[in-house]
Amino acid sequence: MKAVVVKKPGGPEQLQFQDFSMPKLENGEILIKVKASAINRTDIVSREGKSGYTANPILGIEVSGEVVEKAAGANIDIGSRVMGLVNGGGYAEYAVMPADRAMKIPDNLSFEEAAAIPEVFLTAYQTLFWLGGLTDKETVLIHAGGSGVGTAAIQLAKKLTKAKIITTAGSKEKLDFCRSLGADVCINYKEQSFDEEVLSATNNLGVDVILDFIGASYWEKNLNSIKTDGRWVLIGILGGTIVEKVNLMELLLKRVQLKGTLLTPRSDTYKKELTEEFVSKVMPLFLKNEMKAIVDRVFPFTEIQRAHEHMEANKNLGKIILKVNE
Repeated sequence: MKAVVVKKPGGPEQLQFQDFSMPKLENGEILIKVKASAINRTDIVSREGKSGYTANPILGIEVSGEVVEKAAGANIDIGSRVMGLVNGGGYAEYAVMPADRAMKIPDNLSFEEAAAIPEVFLTAYQTLFWLGGLTDKETVLIHAGGSGVGTAAIQLAKKLTKAKIITTAGSKEKLDFCRSLGADVCINYKEQSFDEEVLSATNNLGVDVILDFIGASYWEKNLNSIKTDGRWVLIGILGGTIVEKVNLMELLLKRVQLKGTLLTPRSDTYKKELTEEFVSKVMPLFLKNEMKAIVDRVFPFTEIQRAHEHMEANKNLGKIILKVNE
């Protein structure tokens, strides 16, 4: 089978196709003929050699496709249309997945739409509810509202709570789209000081929960934006990793709960439990078309380098998809 590996750590030009033997299954696993995969920031970090937690030489952490083989203990039918997280190996014609985290694809979704769901919706669900503890009477600040996780988080907050949703993005197009998904207050971070706008929208109280993809460059403004006893969940470092001259007293005075998380290196058990809760509480909304898989662009598998370049240009609105097999 053909799959994508990294020649050496670096830019998109280091992505190349290589022939591999078909994967071997262990107990409880299924073999999927991959119809579509998706590009994630973690793939770029891995391509650059910065992650330190990817054992699989083949990139890609989520797929959609058809089950073509199953091992003992895998309780799913051959021929089933499934989507879900894989432990690497998603940029390939075939991929292995633990059966207990495979999600059946609703009939109303294409393989391309299905591939846009697992990583971003599970990340957003984990961040909002398992770590952020968002409830009905609270306010949430979702940065990068036009990203895959951002568009998922806005929808989840809107459909599962009555929370007030504030989001940031860098263009009118992205902000208009965020508003269409349910965001109440939309801030253009390129033209406005988002912390001032947040305080204005919350009667100077701040927000209860922050979903922070940015990191270092947003430190001060996030600290200004968060409410006393607020939960600040760091899930990305697009704005850098080092914060200079942190005054810890500011965290103490506001009693801020600062949490960091990455989904990809989590244990199989954690991903299984997260997937099961997501399927129970959210998948019915996809069946009723009350939740949308947001696809920005679909690239042919052969254009993997262009797909990575598109993500690094930060122009995508939603997910970037690879069409692997017809």
